[in-house]
Amino acid sequence: QVQLVESGGGLVQAGGSLRLSCAASGRTVNNYNMAWFRQAPGKEREFVAATRWSVGSTSYADSVKGRFTISTDNAKNTVYLQMNSLEPEDTAVYYCAANRLAAYHHPNMYDLWGRGTQVTVSS
Repeated sequence: QVQLVESGGGLVQAGGSLRLSCAASGRTVNNYNMAWFRQAPGKEREFVAATRWSVGSTSYADSVKGRFTISTDNAKNTVYLQMNSLEPEDTAVYYCAANRLAAYHHPNMYDLWGRGTQVTVSS
C-alpha cells in the first residue's frame, strides 16, 4: 500500500514562493497519476495540478496556471508543487493524491491521499 506524506507548507507573504513535497512510500509510484488538491475553510476541495508520472504530462487549474509547477523525482519517489507569486486566495490545506486510473481533476477519482500541509499567504 502506498503512503503519501506532504511537507513544505508554511506562512508566506503575498508574492512569495513555497515548494511542497509529497513523498510516496510503500512501493514505487512511477506508474501512478499524481495530483495536488487544496481546501480552504468552508470550501470544497479543489483541483490544483496533476501529472501522469510515467508520461510526464501535466495539467493545472486556471487559477494557478503560470504560477504553479508540478514535477516528479523518480529517484526520491517524490512529487513537488512549486508555487510562485502566491496570493492570499491560495491559502488552504494542500493535499497530495494518487491513483492508477488517470490524471483526473475531481477528488473523488483518487483513492490515495496524504494528510495535507497548511499554506497561509498573508497580504
